[in-house]
Amino acid sequence: MESEARFPGKLRFLFSPARYKIAFGGRGSAKSWSYARALLIQGAAQKLRILCAREVQRSIKQSVHTLLTDQIQELGLGAFYEVLESEIRGKNGSTFSFTGLAQHTVESIKSFEGVDRVWVEEAQTVSKKSWDILIPTIRKPGSEIWVSFNPDLETDDTYQRFVVSPPDGAVVQKVNYTDNPWFPEVLDIERRHCKLTRPKDYPNIWEGECRAAAEGAIFADEIIRSHEEKRITTVPYDPQLRVHVVFDLGWNDAMFILLCQRHISELRIIESIEDSHKTLDHYSALLKDKRMNWGTCFLPHDAKHKDYKLGRSGQDIMKSLGWDVEIVPEIGVEQGIRNARMVFNRVLFDKTKAARIIECLKNYKRAVNQITGEPGAPLHDEYSHGADAFRYACIVTEQMTNEGNKDFMKPIQYDNRGIF
Repeated sequence: MESEARFPGKLRFLFSPARYKIAFGGRGSAKSWSYARALLIQGAAQKLRILCAREVQRSIKQSVHTLLTDQIQELGLGAFYEVLESEIRGKNGSTFSFTGLAQHTVESIKSFEGVDRVWVEEAQTVSKKSWDILIPTIRKPGSEIWVSFNPDLETDDTYQRFVVSPPDGAVVQKVNYTDNPWFPEVLDIERRHCKLTRPKDYPNIWEGECRAAAEGAIFADEIIRSHEEKRITTVPYDPQLRVHVVFDLGWNDAMFILLCQRHISELRIIESIEDSHKTLDHYSALLKDKRMNWGTCFLPHDAKHKDYKLGRSGQDIMKSLGWDVEIVPEIGVEQGIRNARMVFNRVLFDKTKAARIIECLKNYKRAVNQITGEPGAPLHDEYSHGADAFRYACIVTEQMTNEGNKDFMKPIQYDNRGIF
């Protein structure tokens, strides 16, 4: 059957044993139908329990059920496989089942412990939590995890887990339309049109390159320029400059903290910290343990309000812990975004210690009206806390001084690799 079915050369590894089989790339590369065909062929050759998964599956229509059904007919296996509403069964006992990973817990996913193959499609959207639950569950001897996806952001867990730092036993292959000998003319017309009308999106859609920022991200253009101008690089702590601390306060929500240094017009973000359910004295101790040349602690306007449980404000608490505290002026979210855009081209980010704030800015989006399609206010989600802290930092950039260190300020140096 394998010799009779068509497969791009780069995807023939699907028929060789491996714990992880990873294919990623752009549209038109035949990843999905090759995975479907290979699993159907293997399921016909021996009894296999196959799980087809994605991050979210609210109905069977969101699964690869239809794709598998079509490929059953293409391969002439209609007499072998019985296609049911939510399952596909082979005459030898092979089964295909379908699930959404986000709905599972460590306990609920145990029902899949005996699976032989897991195919995770559109895996770019799968969260770290879902992978951490799924992978240890697939433990049957000889079991395999198949992953196919079109990359989105380099910081996505799937890309980091399987492409940047692939596990032992992984076969990883980048596959694009140029690797598909049967790439249809109708798709090539679409590809050429995309290249002409959406040149910024083309490398991601058709060449499988990661986006610099999520589609629709508020600061997408600014992030792209930061990459182009090598301002996302290594930004070491300079003990001759003050380190200013900018908070976005949270308890159940995330507490987000930026450590910033100012040199002339540059704003250097040398580190970001994110956590929750910790008190201000915890963060104060955490910061002071770093033994840096501390400057001002900037708190949002709500830090002036007294906590009804403590009878003290965040401002009072941080002052009592020895910090020089200033309140960030309240100028509104939209004005804050406009202000951040103006400051952005002067910001340097440490690519390692400030990785989380970079991720937040890449994913900071607006809510979109489902009826009109019009964007509205920024979403309040896991990325908005970092974006809020960044807005605050941009508002108070001019207040970040280096009193007592002026004689030691030296210009930062660059080469073609960035800062050194």
